[in-house]
Amino acid sequence: MTDEKNNTFHKVTPQNLENVLLREEQIIGSLKKGIAPILPVSRSSWWSGVRSGRYPQPVKLGPRTTAWRGHEIQKILDEGI
Repeated sequence: MTDEKNNTFHKVTPQNLENVLLREEQIIGSLKKGIAPILPVSRSSWWSGVRSGRYPQPVKLGPRTTAWRGHEIQKILDEGI
């Protein structure tokens, strides 16, 4: 979900999470890139939660590309962190 012209992520809102794949910085945000978080947790807390099963397992899209299913993130939002 990047814009080919300037290679930035499109804004993702909780209303349109059902059929998308989300990258890490779209989920936890990035101050450097000005991306607001969907889930306000640190990067280390996010990965710790993924390892422990608190957060969903990622989908590998390539050797250096990881994403999460939007509907699984929506489920976290609906049930609470």
